[in-house]
Amino acid sequence: MSIKITGTGSYIPSSVEKNEDFDKHEFLDSNGAPFSHPNEVIIEKFKGITGIGERRYVKNHLTASDIGFFAAEKAIEDAKIDPETLDYIIVAHNFGDVKHNAIQSDILPSLASRVKHSLRIKNPNCVAYDILFGCPGWVEGMIQAQAFIRAGMAKRCLVIGAETLSRVVDKHDRDSMIYSDGAGASIVEADDSASGGILGHKTASFTYDEAYFLYFGKSYNKDLCPDTRYIKMDGRKIYEFALTNVPNAMKACLDEAGVGIEQVKKIFIHQANEKMDEAILKRLYRLYKADIPEGIMPMSIHKLGNSSVATVPTLFDMVRKGQMEEHQLNNGDVIMFASVGAGMHINAIAYQI
Repeated sequence: MSIKITGTGSYIPSSVEKNEDFDKHEFLDSNGAPFSHPNEVIIEKFKGITGIGERRYVKNHLTASDIGFFAAEKAIEDAKIDPETLDYIIVAHNFGDVKHNAIQSDILPSLASRVKHSLRIKNPNCVAYDILFGCPGWVEGMIQAQAFIRAGMAKRCLVIGAETLSRVVDKHDRDSMIYSDGAGASIVEADDSASGGILGHKTASFTYDEAYFLYFGKSYNKDLCPDTRYIKMDGRKIYEFALTNVPNAMKACLDEAGVGIEQVKKIFIHQANEKMDEAILKRLYRLYKADIPEGIMPMSIHKLGNSSVATVPTLFDMVRKGQMEEHQLNNGDVIMFASVGAGMHINAIAYQI
């Protein structure tokens, strides 16, 4: 039995926030003091490190569950299935539904229940639940879905990654320029007649020293409400952690799958930071003493920013549907999904088209 992705969908918000739109922001350091250099320099350095030139924000009336529903509709249509036949709906996110200008997250009911409601699914045996797993949430949802299928608990699952990070950023923090909004979805199901699909996977949680590399913290603007929290991170520690641990996890995944690095045609890695992703790729191939093939790693971060759980499924959907001219997928291709994020969690999947 193979376990394959039979449909994908994504929702990329229409509102574009370009780097120059941050030119008038009041950026402060962690002590609440202004920087000595102008925003133009701050933004230029930011783009040089992250590769981000613009990002997408949802319209004011939309929430994470709304855009998750939009992506799910497209995935269901792409797979040509009846949504009543879904056994599980797994929604990965980290902040729930945060309405525009609100400071409170809404996760009652769960986002998965909201998506199922919006899909108008009547079947009570379709189980809907959320997963909070940092940026690797969608990849982990895929791993859980295949586990349910292998165990005979499910035949068909819908896995969604949806996030509206624009609602939880501290606008006085330079790191706020990293984050964006988006949603991606996939249908994963058993296929007795086909080969390939999910070949292997690896997950690890590093919490002893690393649990609070990403956290909720106060605004750098001391005049704002001290009880309101925003997404914060220790970028240097995350960078070093990722370079040390992600390549090893990816190799462990390929080893479990019995796949050599020379067989891998594309690597879909979490779009967190262009320089970091390139460094992870170099270290992965160094483990094999191999050269990096040209065009192995599609990137969407330049125009879509970092939408957390949504980066990998949206990027895969775009390539799968021919929306990135320089990247194609063919039957039989072996690819990888990999991610790293708050927890700190790392995961990877080896998959054959």
